[in-house]
Amino acid sequence: MIKSAVTIALVPQIKSGPWIFWEDLEKSMQEASSLGFDGIELFTPAPETMEIDYLKKLLVEYSLELAAVGTGAGKVLHGLTLTDPDPKIRQKAKQFISGMIRFGAALGAPAIIGSMQGNAMPGTSRTQSLEWLGEALSELGTQAKNHGTFLLYEPLNRYETNLINTLSAGSELLKTLSNTNVKLLADLFHMNIEEADLPASLAQNMETVGHIHFADSNRNPIGLGHTTIQPISEVIQKSGYSGFVSAEAFPYPSPTEAAQKTISSFNQFFRS
Repeated sequence: MIKSAVTIALVPQIKSGPWIFWEDLEKSMQEASSLGFDGIELFTPAPETMEIDYLKKLLVEYSLELAAVGTGAGKVLHGLTLTDPDPKIRQKAKQFISGMIRFGAALGAPAIIGSMQGNAMPGTSRTQSLEWLGEALSELGTQAKNHGTFLLYEPLNRYETNLINTLSAGSELLKTLSNTNVKLLADLFHMNIEEADLPASLAQNMETVGHIHFADSNRNPIGLGHTTIQPISEVIQKSGYSGFVSAEAFPYPSPTEAAQKTISSFNQFFRS
Protein backbone atom coordinates (compact mmCIF):
# COMPACT_ATOMS: atom_id res chain seq x y z
CA MET A 1 0.00 0.00 0.00
CA ILE A 2 1.24 3.47 -0.89
CA LYS A 3 1.76 5.56 2.24
CA SER A 4 1.40 9.28 2.92
CA ALA A 5 3.96 11.47 4.68
CA VAL A 6 4.43 15.10 5.56
CA THR A 7 7.64 17.09 6.07
CA ILE A 8 8.80 18.49 9.40
CA ALA A 9 11.88 20.74 9.49
CA LEU A 10 13.77 21.53 12.68
CA VAL A 11 16.49 23.64 11.04
CA PRO A 12 15.81 27.39 11.52
CA GLN A 13 18.22 28.35 8.72
CA ILE A 14 16.01 26.69 6.08
CA LYS A 15 12.69 28.03 7.32
CA SER A 16 11.89 29.61 3.95
CA GLY A 17 12.05 26.20 2.29
CA PRO A 18 9.31 23.78 1.20
CA TRP A 19 8.43 22.18 4.49
CA ILE A 20 4.87 21.83 5.77
CA PHE A 21 5.57 21.86 9.53
CA TRP A 22 8.22 23.68 11.57
CA GLU A 23 9.94 23.84 14.94
CA ASP A 24 7.58 21.98 17.31
CA LEU A 25 8.17 18.28 16.62
CA GLU A 26 5.52 16.78 18.89
CA LYS A 27 2.83 19.28 17.93
CA SER A 28 3.58 18.67 14.26
CA MET A 29 3.42 14.91 14.72
CA GLN A 30 0.18 15.15 16.65
CA GLU A 31 -1.37 17.20 13.85
CA ALA A 32 -0.02 14.87 11.15
CA SER A 33 -1.49 11.89 12.97
CA SER A 34 -4.86 13.53 13.51
CA LEU A 35 -5.11 14.31 9.79
CA GLY A 36 -4.42 10.71 8.87
CA PHE A 37 -0.84 10.78 7.58
CA ASP A 38 1.06 7.51 7.74
CA GLY A 39 4.49 9.03 8.36
CA ILE A 40 6.76 12.03 8.63
CA GLU A 41 9.84 13.08 6.69
CA LEU A 42 12.25 14.75 9.10
CA PHE A 43 14.94 17.40 8.60
CA THR A 44 17.29 18.00 11.56
CA PRO A 45 20.50 20.06 11.93
CA ALA A 46 22.52 16.89 12.54
CA PRO A 47 21.86 13.30 13.65
CA GLU A 48 23.02 13.96 17.18
CA THR A 49 20.51 16.79 17.69
CA MET A 50 17.64 14.32 17.96
CA GLU A 51 17.36 11.64 20.63
CA ILE A 52 16.38 8.43 18.87
CA ASP A 53 14.50 7.04 21.88
CA TYR A 54 12.45 10.22 22.18
CA LEU A 55 11.59 10.20 18.48
CA LYS A 56 10.73 6.50 18.64
CA LYS A 57 8.39 7.20 21.57
CA LEU A 58 6.59 9.92 19.63
CA LEU A 59 6.29 7.75 16.52
CA VAL A 60 4.64 5.01 18.57
CA GLU A 61 2.43 7.45 20.46
CA TYR A 62 1.10 9.05 17.29
CA SER A 63 1.07 5.86 15.16
CA LEU A 64 3.46 7.28 12.57
CA GLU A 65 6.44 5.92 10.65
CA LEU A 66 9.65 7.74 9.88
CA ALA A 67 9.48 7.94 6.08
CA ALA A 68 12.93 9.44 5.46
CA VAL A 69 15.51 11.83 6.88
CA GLY A 70 16.98 14.76 4.99
CA THR A 71 20.67 15.61 4.85
CA GLY A 72 20.38 19.15 3.46
CA ALA A 73 21.59 20.76 6.68
CA GLY A 74 25.05 19.46 5.80
CA LYS A 75 25.18 21.93 2.93
CA VAL A 76 23.12 24.74 4.42
CA LEU A 77 24.90 24.84 7.79
CA HIS A 78 28.35 23.53 6.91
CA GLY A 79 28.80 24.05 3.17
CA LEU A 80 29.44 20.35 2.56
CA THR A 81 28.85 18.58 -0.75
CA LEU A 82 29.93 15.28 -2.26
CA THR A 83 31.40 16.99 -5.33
CA ASP A 84 33.48 19.75 -3.74
CA PRO A 85 36.93 19.97 -5.39
CA ASP A 86 38.49 19.77 -1.91
CA PRO A 87 38.81 16.08 -0.91
CA LYS A 88 38.67 17.03 2.79
CA ILE A 89 35.27 18.65 2.31
CA ARG A 90 34.02 15.66 0.30
CA GLN A 91 35.13 13.39 3.14
CA LYS A 92 33.34 15.55 5.72
CA ALA A 93 30.23 15.46 3.56
CA LYS A 94 30.30 11.67 3.53
CA GLN A 95 30.81 11.60 7.29
CA PHE A 96 27.80 13.87 7.82
CA ILE A 97 25.62 11.71 5.57
CA SER A 98 26.90 8.55 7.27
CA GLY A 99 25.62 9.92 10.57
CA MET A 100 22.23 10.63 9.03
CA ILE A 101 22.13 7.12 7.55
CA ARG A 102 22.68 5.60 10.99
CA PHE A 103 20.11 7.93 12.53
CA GLY A 104 17.42 7.09 9.98
CA ALA A 105 18.23 3.38 9.93
CA ALA A 106 17.70 3.13 13.68
CA LEU A 107 14.05 3.87 12.92
CA GLY A 108 13.81 2.03 9.61
CA ALA A 109 14.12 5.08 7.37
CA PRO A 110 16.43 5.95 4.45
CA ALA A 111 18.48 9.14 4.18
CA ILE A 112 18.00 11.52 1.26
CA ILE A 113 20.87 13.01 -0.75
CA GLY A 114 19.54 16.10 -2.50
CA SER A 115 21.38 19.39 -2.20
CA MET A 116 24.46 17.69 -0.75
CA GLN A 117 25.21 16.24 -4.18
CA GLY A 118 26.54 19.68 -5.10
CA ASN A 119 27.56 20.92 -8.55
CA ALA A 120 30.36 20.69 -11.09
CA MET A 121 32.34 23.71 -9.88
CA PRO A 122 34.38 26.08 -12.08
CA GLY A 123 37.69 24.45 -12.89
CA THR A 124 36.27 20.95 -12.37
CA SER A 125 34.75 18.96 -15.21
CA ARG A 126 31.25 17.55 -15.00
CA THR A 127 32.71 14.12 -15.70
CA GLN A 128 34.98 14.36 -12.68
CA SER A 129 32.14 15.63 -10.49
CA LEU A 130 29.90 12.76 -11.53
CA GLU A 131 32.73 10.33 -10.79
CA TRP A 132 33.04 11.72 -7.26
CA LEU A 133 29.26 11.57 -6.84
CA GLY A 134 29.11 7.98 -8.05
CA GLU A 135 31.93 6.89 -5.76
CA ALA A 136 30.19 8.53 -2.78
CA LEU A 137 26.79 7.02 -3.60
CA SER A 138 28.37 3.56 -3.92
CA GLU A 139 30.12 3.90 -0.57
CA LEU A 140 27.14 5.39 1.24
CA GLY A 141 24.71 2.93 -0.34
CA THR A 142 26.80 0.08 1.05
CA GLN A 143 26.75 1.70 4.48
CA ALA A 144 22.97 2.01 4.32
CA LYS A 145 22.68 -1.66 3.37
CA ASN A 146 24.87 -2.64 6.31
CA HIS A 147 22.47 -0.74 8.57
CA GLY A 148 19.41 -2.44 7.11
CA THR A 149 18.07 0.34 4.93
CA PHE A 150 18.65 1.94 1.51
CA LEU A 151 19.84 5.34 0.29
CA LEU A 152 17.81 7.88 -1.67
CA TYR A 153 19.30 10.04 -4.42
CA GLU A 154 17.26 12.98 -5.69
CA PRO A 155 17.66 14.47 -9.18
CA LEU A 156 17.20 18.23 -8.85
CA ASN A 157 16.22 20.87 -11.38
CA ARG A 158 18.82 22.78 -13.41
CA TYR A 159 18.67 25.81 -11.10
CA GLU A 160 19.85 23.73 -8.15
CA THR A 161 22.41 21.41 -9.73
CA ASN A 162 24.21 21.00 -13.06
CA LEU A 163 24.72 17.27 -12.50
CA ILE A 164 21.59 15.08 -12.73
CA ASN A 165 18.25 16.71 -13.56
CA THR A 166 15.91 13.94 -14.77
CA LEU A 167 14.81 10.51 -13.57
CA SER A 168 16.28 8.84 -16.65
CA ALA A 169 19.66 10.47 -16.04
CA GLY A 170 19.39 9.38 -12.41
CA SER A 171 18.63 5.81 -13.45
CA GLU A 172 21.68 5.80 -15.72
CA LEU A 173 23.83 7.05 -12.84
CA LEU A 174 22.55 4.27 -10.60
CA LYS A 175 23.66 1.69 -13.19
CA THR A 176 27.28 2.82 -12.73
CA LEU A 177 27.29 2.23 -8.97
CA SER A 178 28.99 -0.72 -7.31
CA ASN A 179 25.77 -1.68 -5.48
CA THR A 180 22.02 -1.66 -6.08
CA ASN A 181 21.08 -0.21 -2.71
CA VAL A 182 20.52 3.37 -3.93
CA LYS A 183 17.07 4.37 -5.15
CA LEU A 184 15.78 7.53 -6.78
CA LEU A 185 13.62 10.15 -5.14
CA ALA A 186 11.10 11.38 -7.71
CA ASP A 187 10.19 14.96 -6.83
CA LEU A 188 7.18 16.17 -8.82
CA PHE A 189 8.24 19.82 -8.49
CA HIS A 190 11.68 19.22 -10.01
CA MET A 191 10.12 16.96 -12.63
CA ASN A 192 7.72 19.72 -13.66
CA ILE A 193 10.75 21.81 -14.63
CA GLU A 194 12.83 19.11 -16.30
CA GLU A 195 10.59 16.36 -17.66
CA ALA A 196 8.69 16.66 -20.94
CA ASP A 197 6.10 14.12 -19.79
CA LEU A 198 5.83 13.32 -16.06
CA PRO A 199 3.74 10.13 -16.30
CA ALA A 200 5.95 8.77 -19.09
CA SER A 201 9.14 9.49 -17.15
CA LEU A 202 7.74 7.80 -14.07
CA ALA A 203 6.55 4.79 -16.08
CA GLN A 204 10.03 4.39 -17.55
CA ASN A 205 11.84 4.68 -14.22
CA MET A 206 9.52 3.46 -11.43
CA GLU A 207 11.64 0.36 -10.82
CA THR A 208 14.38 2.66 -9.51
CA VAL A 209 12.10 4.94 -7.45
CA GLY A 210 12.10 4.52 -3.68
CA HIS A 211 10.41 7.74 -2.52
CA ILE A 212 8.18 10.44 -4.04
CA HIS A 213 7.87 14.12 -3.18
CA PHE A 214 4.31 15.32 -3.58
CA ALA A 215 4.24 18.99 -4.57
CA ASP A 216 2.58 20.99 -7.32
CA SER A 217 4.25 22.88 -10.17
CA ASN A 218 4.76 25.99 -8.02
CA ARG A 219 5.96 23.97 -4.98
CA ASN A 220 2.67 24.60 -3.20
CA PRO A 221 0.52 21.67 -2.03
CA ILE A 222 -1.03 19.52 -4.75
CA GLY A 223 -4.06 21.24 -6.23
CA LEU A 224 -2.63 24.75 -5.95
CA GLY A 225 -0.61 24.63 -9.19
CA HIS A 226 -1.08 23.22 -12.69
CA THR A 227 0.20 19.64 -12.33
CA THR A 228 -2.29 17.04 -13.57
CA ILE A 229 -2.06 14.36 -10.89
CA GLN A 230 -4.48 11.67 -12.06
CA PRO A 231 -2.24 10.16 -14.80
CA ILE A 232 0.76 10.40 -12.46
CA SER A 233 -1.05 8.56 -9.66
CA GLU A 234 -2.22 5.89 -12.12
CA VAL A 235 1.36 5.17 -13.22
CA ILE A 236 2.58 5.01 -9.62
CA GLN A 237 -0.18 2.64 -8.56
CA LYS A 238 0.14 0.37 -11.62
CA SER A 239 3.88 0.03 -10.95
CA GLY A 240 3.24 -1.71 -7.63
CA TYR A 241 5.06 1.02 -5.72
CA SER A 242 4.55 0.68 -1.96
CA GLY A 243 6.70 3.48 -0.57
CA PHE A 244 5.89 6.95 0.67
CA VAL A 245 4.35 9.89 -1.17
CA SER A 246 5.61 12.77 0.93
CA ALA A 247 4.56 16.42 0.96
CA GLU A 248 7.70 18.50 0.46
CA ALA A 249 5.79 21.68 -0.30
CA PHE A 250 5.49 25.24 0.94
CA PRO A 251 3.22 25.65 4.00
CA TYR A 252 0.74 27.69 1.94
CA PRO A 253 -1.53 29.29 2.95
CA SER A 254 -0.65 27.96 6.41
CA PRO A 255 0.95 24.75 7.71
CA THR A 256 -2.40 23.32 8.81
CA GLU A 257 -4.18 24.22 5.59
CA ALA A 258 -1.26 22.90 3.52
CA ALA A 259 -1.34 19.61 5.41
CA GLN A 260 -5.11 19.35 5.04
CA LYS A 261 -4.89 20.05 1.31
CA THR A 262 -2.15 17.46 0.92
CA ILE A 263 -3.89 14.62 2.72
CA SER A 264 -7.12 15.40 0.86
CA SER A 265 -5.27 15.17 -2.46
CA PHE A 266 -3.44 12.02 -1.38
CA ASN A 267 -6.72 10.34 -0.44
CA GLN A 268 -8.33 11.46 -3.69
CA PHE A 269 -5.59 10.12 -5.95
CA PHE A 270 -4.22 7.16 -4.01
CA ARG A 271 -7.02 5.90 -1.75
CA SER A 272 -10.30 6.54 -3.58
